[in-house]
Amino acid sequence: MIGIFDSGLGGLTVARAVMDELAGYDILYFGDTARTPYGAKSPETVIKYALENTELLLSHGAKMVIMACNTASSVATEAVTARFDIPVFEVITPAVALAARLSKTGAIGVIGTRATINSGIYEKKILEQRPGARVHSQACPLLVPLVEEGWLKKPETAMIVKKYLHPLKTRQVDTLILGCTHYPILKKTIGHKIGRRVAIIDSSTAVARSVKAFIDGHPPMEASLSKTGTARFLVSDITAQFKTTAQLILSREVALEHVSL
Repeated sequence: MIGIFDSGLGGLTVARAVMDELAGYDILYFGDTARTPYGAKSPETVIKYALENTELLLSHGAKMVIMACNTASSVATEAVTARFDIPVFEVITPAVALAARLSKTGAIGVIGTRATINSGIYEKKILEQRPGARVHSQACPLLVPLVEEGWLKKPETAMIVKKYLHPLKTRQVDTLILGCTHYPILKKTIGHKIGRRVAIIDSSTAVARSVKAFIDGHPPMEASLSKTGTARFLVSDITAQFKTTAQLILSREVALEHVSL
């Protein structure tokens, strides 16, 4: 079983991408809805949550874990890989590799939570892969709450997206990394506000392809993963809005299971 966790429902974009790339493989998703958002939490708290979330997924049968949360990926990857002897995937590296390859001018924009942007992880990894690139980062703290509330088509959301993207437009970025797995849910709005000439990098698709490549190259792991087409969705707090938005993202009925950490 492939385990996936996020602070809330944003990681469902990763779950959807994994289900598309690895049809038939069993998926176990955990959304930490009782403690969302992670972006405003301290690194120490996020690390604690990430370790607890991974332990939960393993206790339910996961053989590998995708940290489908940019905030957790930016500060907790080292702690999780040190604690657990399993394949662990984060959403930052695959997105960076794609952006570094696609950008024509080297002007790359990154949007994410405050914790992700303040960590500097995207700039560090981009410059490792493409020295000389000009990285312009923008924290967008209001976008996760807006997505979690289901305000996907509200004019207020479009106005806030426009305000956040304005500094990146003035710097003429030609590639934009969606540095939070909630943001692909607003991809149409973001694309409209940043302009059609800017390539948008969706970390959910990038990490799903990375996971598929890993499984294809590791037959023992491939053989250990169950393939009954089952997808389970665990949450630390059940809300009506989560279910509604989850079904919109996944294009299917979703049965939520409440779990305690």
